Amino acid sequence: MEQILQILADDARVTPAQIAERTGRDEKEIRAIIKKAEDLGIIIKYKAVINWDKAGLEDVFAFIEVRVIPQRGVGFDAVAERIMGFPEVHSLYLMSGDYDLHVVVKGKNMREVAYFVAEKLASLEGVQSTATHFVLKRYKMDGDVLEPQEPNERLAVTP
Repeated sequence: MEQILQILADDARVTPAQIAERTGRDEKEIRAIIKKAEDLGIIIKYKAVINWDKAGLEDVFAFIEVRVIPQRGVGFDAVAERIMGFPEVHSLYLMSGDYDLHVVVKGKNMREVAYFVAEKLASLEGVQSTATHFVLKRYKMDGDVLEPQEPNERLAVTP
């Protein structure tokens, strides 16, 4: 199953017939494996990786470090569930290190993100502190280079 999942992760548009050809397996078997992975929640959804900057949509992304007071019996999960319920939250991760939660937020502009942090996130019970970092430019996202660099054709300088 891992090989099939990797193929789909690299290109969700690939067909079961193409996967069967690449793996040397029967197409019917591939369809059954994909269906099982979908039913078990291993495959959650199929997505396109989009370079939003090139599309001309100027949404703002911010990475927010959040320190949380864990709650008895549920740890960080209760606060995480409240945070992920906000529509502004794009991604949410429990982290090791200096802070507890890493929140990726999407907004129309910096003011909208700042409002979310000040009015919604920082005021949640259990949130001790936040540190917001705005994304200035994306080079690579989900393993995909957004703008491949032109090869450097300059000659190397030797001493």
